[in-house]
Amino acid sequence: MKLVALFVIPFAAALASTVPFKGCQQKVKESIHGPPRGWNKHAPAPKHHMLELRIALPQPKFPELEQHLWEISDPSHARYGAYLSKEETEVLMAPHPETLDVVSEWLALHGLAEKDVIRSSARDWVTIRVPVGLAEEMLDTTYHIYKHAETGESIVRTTSYSLPDVLHNHVDLIQPTTMFARFKAFKSTLHWANQAQPAVSSSPGGTITGPAGNQVDASCNYTITLSCLRQLYNAENYETTGTNCNKLGLTGYLDQYANNMDLQQFYQAQNPSAYGSNYTLVSVNGGKNNQSYEAAGGEANLDTQFGFGLAWPTPGTFYSTGGEPPFIPDLVTPKNTNEPYTYWLEHVLSQDDIPQTISTSYGDSEQTVPYTYAIRVCAGMASLGARGVSVLFSSGDHGVGDGDSNPASQICQSNDGRNVTRFLSMFPASCPYVTAVGGTVSIPETAAGFSSGGFSNYFARPAYQEAAVSAYLATLVPGTFEGLYNSTGRAFPDVAAQSEFFSIIYQGREMSIGGTSCSAPTFAALVSMLNDARINARKSPLGFLNPFIYSTGYKALNDITEGHNPGCGTLGFNATVGWDPVTGYGTPNFEKLKDLVLAMP
Repeated sequence: MKLVALFVIPFAAALASTVPFKGCQQKVKESIHGPPRGWNKHAPAPKHHMLELRIALPQPKFPELEQHLWEISDPSHARYGAYLSKEETEVLMAPHPETLDVVSEWLALHGLAEKDVIRSSARDWVTIRVPVGLAEEMLDTTYHIYKHAETGESIVRTTSYSLPDVLHNHVDLIQPTTMFARFKAFKSTLHWANQAQPAVSSSPGGTITGPAGNQVDASCNYTITLSCLRQLYNAENYETTGTNCNKLGLTGYLDQYANNMDLQQFYQAQNPSAYGSNYTLVSVNGGKNNQSYEAAGGEANLDTQFGFGLAWPTPGTFYSTGGEPPFIPDLVTPKNTNEPYTYWLEHVLSQDDIPQTISTSYGDSEQTVPYTYAIRVCAGMASLGARGVSVLFSSGDHGVGDGDSNPASQICQSNDGRNVTRFLSMFPASCPYVTAVGGTVSIPETAAGFSSGGFSNYFARPAYQEAAVSAYLATLVPGTFEGLYNSTGRAFPDVAAQSEFFSIIYQGREMSIGGTSCSAPTFAALVSMLNDARINARKSPLGFLNPFIYSTGYKALNDITEGHNPGCGTLGFNATVGWDPVTGYGTPNFEKLKDLVLAMP
């Protein structure tokens, strides 16, 4: 996949007569057929309401950055592990100088001086704060308040915006405009530990043979603990170093706070050696750290307790990213967007020191994300990969779309004006530069029915997975799900891990939680442990994982061959031998993976 290259117009012509934008024809830059399902237009947005507009400038050298990524992530390539520095990456992310001049001139014509502009480290993002009235003038549009029928939340958006034609080749996108994505935390079930649990066939005091041939506590079939995961994934005998500069990063968005008292209580119960240890909190875009029990986030607690708990004593970093509150019509709020990824990407890419492994458990239906935004955020993930970071995302909790196998009640509809039934892929899991983690349940492991998987409608299938995905498609009966998915798209997930009955501490009490938000920090913690082993052996960290996974890494994964992921009025795709769009290549066998990665250069 290639991003659209910058179309260079003559510099002199672009700046002649101080670029007469007001005399230029306004052309639609981006539009959607209407708000996604669930969002309804409520009222015009107040003219004085302040918007924080994010302007993405084209990255003409991205194809070069992408080529670096393929080479340094391929274990068979001579450049494997030769990651780029911050400075080298920023050169490949930077816009053309002409673009900087043209966009600055346009902003100045609307009364915005350089002091009113915030630029990213690579100067590829511009941020301005303007009232709705000025934004409507700049973008030749009208903003409205939209309300979500199910949640009641309100946001300020538009369905189309325009720019002077001379600007079109100098601006990739401007948001918040047409994006209605909510980027929810992925979790399917939340229940207190004293609630009824499903019946299991094994006695609590017995053992079960795990995929590595070792014995696993039978209790792991209905309560997943740190010990269960180490047993199940053959990592009981490995001890991380904690002093070799290896780090694990976890992200929190939309007021998800990791409660430290809960974390210490969890450590006391499941990893006493870690009791008293902590992590580094990084606030991004005003992200807070509310430590009251009432503000504890189930998602943030899950991530920190299992991610940091598994990888301990590897130092952990938790990013608390301000998601900006949804607009409340009767309050004057200073900002308005539910879009957290570009803020987080801008911050982390500006740092000299980044955790080698980062896990995120948030996302939304790909079609609720404007194509230009998805492309640009995905490019940011590629930039992280080029710097040697393994980026993992939960695949999602809705099967092939809505998790509903009933044709009469399913709600999978395309958002292209046709309103036809289509499988709904998830973003950012569909980005080809991240590792998407699906879900499994039980021992022996089977696919979790809610495990999102399928094929992107935005991103073409990358070469690294062509053979594996083509082999899966060849197993389907001709005509299966015809018209419901894009058979040439980027396929996901790539791997999987346990995703149900995780025992966490929440507001001082034991709680069971489920979803692929359990899977991502689990797999990420094991990747961090692999990085620990490589760094100790004076090798580079693993970086972008997928070329390794699809070339040789799959040999050290436990293939999941049973289950399916229903949705959109169908039973969904099936798990089978080899790669499949429910569990990818399967779950980790740590010792086998460690042997593989230590044998690589």
